[in-house]
Amino acid sequence: MFMPSPGAMPGAMSIQQKASMLTGRPVGLSMRDGSGVSGILCGIQGGDVYMIQYLYQSQFATFHFALNQVADILPFPACR
Repeated sequence: MFMPSPGAMPGAMSIQQKASMLTGRPVGLSMRDGSGVSGILCGIQGGDVYMIQYLYQSQFATFHFALNQVADILPFPACR
């Protein structure tokens, strides 16, 4: 059973604040259109959130998403 990590993120934080705190960690991005993506958060720059995602075999790619399209950033929970 997966449980939320003990240090849950406060709900009142902005997307920029969450991105700053979660840089380098595995996260899920909840998009405003209802879709979602997951990967390692690389950072935030120029109004975009940058994330590295696994493609296939040994290939990874960095994607960027406009901040105004991101509804929330959620850290992955710890494995139990």
